[in-house]
Amino acid sequence: MAKQPEKVLEYRGHPLRRKDNLIYFGSMADKYIIMMQVLETKKIKDLDVATKVSVQLQLTAPDLKSRDRVVKKSEKDSLFSAMDVASVWLDRALAQR
Repeated sequence: MAKQPEKVLEYRGHPLRRKDNLIYFGSMADKYIIMMQVLETKKIKDLDVATKVSVQLQLTAPDLKSRDRVVKKSEKDSLFSAMDVASVWLDRALAQR
């Protein structure tokens, strides 16, 4: 039986990947990517909700040190506002080609 291709979650046309408390937004094939890190959460009923999220616009160049990759950074008080800023930053950065 043939294996089904893995479905990739997308947000506003860019791939979205999560590993523990890190969320990567964008493609490593592009010049820029967004890394979001959930720093704090609050329990609402039985669900953990992000209350502090770090957002970084990073270069994907493999030859740079991790601290030299960061182009912009900010902290937001919800995942929604972090995703909103991330989408704008990534679209603007990729449009500058």
